[in-house]
Amino acid sequence: MKSINLQRTESLLMELIPEALSTLNDVRICSLPITGVNCKNGKYDATVYFDGSDFEKNEIAGVISALTKANGRIKEYILSATGWYKCPTFKFVNDTSLESSKNIEDLFRQIEKKKKDES
Repeated sequence: MKSINLQRTESLLMELIPEALSTLNDVRICSLPITGVNCKNGKYDATVYFDGSDFEKNEIAGVISALTKANGRIKEYILSATGWYKCPTFKFVNDTSLESSKNIEDLFRQIEKKKKDES
């Protein structure tokens, strides 16, 4: 179970990271949906999950690379917005949970259709 302070930090980062991305000039990442933030080691490391469903699988690596290059600017934005003395180092990961939940929904639809066809 996470501490309240860590949960607050994650929540604040969920708000600030998209704001920071919107200030960048890269069209691939300036409006990228952030789906989650998971802080580890206090505020020293954070895994940032994004929804890459608008991109082809071969484009995801380029998006992650662009995000990694923008890490310094994102940190600067967050430090200026929060007044923190230290900002986490971000690791960006494509969130595939949305895709898998969509696949599960499709399976449920197929089962429902099959039951209707049988009756």
